[in-house]
Amino acid sequence: MSAIPTLLRAALPSIPVVNQLPGIKKAPLAGFSGLTRTRPPVTVERADVEAYARVCGFPTKDVVPLPYPHLLVFDLQMAIMSDPAFPAPAIGTVHLENSITQHRPIAIGETLSVVASVGAPVAHAKGRVFEFVTQVRAAGAGGDELVWEETSAYLRRGRGEDGASYGTVFPEAAPSPIQWQLPADLGRRYAAVSGDANPIHLYPLTAKALGFPRQIAHGMWTMARCVAALENRLPDAVRVDVAFKKPVLLPGTVAFGSTPVDQGFAFGLTSPSGKPHLAGRTTAL
Repeated sequence: MSAIPTLLRAALPSIPVVNQLPGIKKAPLAGFSGLTRTRPPVTVERADVEAYARVCGFPTKDVVPLPYPHLLVFDLQMAIMSDPAFPAPAIGTVHLENSITQHRPIAIGETLSVVASVGAPVAHAKGRVFEFVTQVRAAGAGGDELVWEETSAYLRRGRGEDGASYGTVFPEAAPSPIQWQLPADLGRRYAAVSGDANPIHLYPLTAKALGFPRQIAHGMWTMARCVAALENRLPDAVRVDVAFKKPVLLPGTVAFGSTPVDQGFAFGLTSPSGKPHLAGRTTAL
């Protein structure tokens, strides 16, 4: 599936007049119970994995980096958000949190099936949260094996509910002198391997058109880069949870820190002055 047509379909419900046309107009929020999308079985190709690993800082191995299967999910999430039955436009919907569970490493060359679904929205003080749940299964002699799961929480801003509590509380990660210099083209490089060519990540002009001072890094790149910094200390079966805080402007500098905690690590990404970009933790399973 081409990323550009997918993004065009996602953008149409945000365009006045166009968003009232049949097949584009969004269904009302009330009564929405969920949608599911499935992709045909896909074989993990070494060239694709190595391209992703280079952009995100992972070493070359015979198994995929822990966040890599998210690339197989992106089109399904966008297809759901682009469906007229989904009650919110994709443009302007904010990736709030992400949780990945790896039950075992996925080898290059394995054939995977991917199913993504979203249910009724969850109350939030600033609007509604849609939780997209993905399951990735590997075909084997014993049948389909669940090898990887993800929950992606997206916030649609609007009328919220006073007192609604949503969000993971993370242990604090110790400050670190480790800093990463992020180039201006990072968003374009990640888009080339992920298919996520959202204009907010590409150029100053396209980002400014959507309300940002200049392009910003993909949230899933920041998660992947943090996991890459920890990957040689993580077990094969592990869960990684993150919350995306403030956007990372490109070019820019970020500081990475991590602290051992019970069954894993707390980690974070901040600006050099300490403003949070990402908070997370790993948990051994």
